Amino acid sequence: MARVPILKALDELSGEARRIAEKIVDTRKSLEGPFSVWMHAPKWAERVAHLGTLVRWEGTLDLRVRTLAALVAGRHYQAQYVWGIQGVIGAERDIPRSTIDAIRDDRSDGILPDDLQVVDFTRQLLRNNRIDESLAQAVMARLGSDQYVQLTTCIGYYAMLAMTVNGAELPPNPQHEALKV
Repeated sequence: MARVPILKALDELSGEARRIAEKIVDTRKSLEGPFSVWMHAPKWAERVAHLGTLVRWEGTLDLRVRTLAALVAGRHYQAQYVWGIQGVIGAERDIPRSTIDAIRDDRSDGILPDDLQVVDFTRQLLRNNRIDESLAQAVMARLGSDQYVQLTTCIGYYAMLAMTVNGAELPPNPQHEALKV
């Protein structure tokens, strides 16, 4: 059970909170997930929604790379909601089921080399708060400095989402795969 009331319906909100929620629903179609929590702090929800739009859909970083980072962050933090929705998105972005399973099981076998580079990069940053120099240089050579920064920001964004849903004990979507925690 969630630690705060889940605010998914526009009619639960009024004033500035309602206006902000309407903008979020216009771009995201709902207040599902972390936004059902963030609406307790509507100005924060508004700012996070803006950042989320940038991280999720804008910029030049490949969408598969973003999704791999999100899957690793969801798994790392055992964030049920993040893991579940990213599994669905991963399948839509042609991430092999074997890769999703390996991330879920905290393994590396069965992950394609380019994907494994992103998975290892994300794991190192989340586990060690740093990245080994050789891996950092390899990712920099592959992505360039702009996309390197986009990737690290993407990892931070999904870490923030994971902490929000975990702190609020937001239950996973029952239609999505749940992590065994």
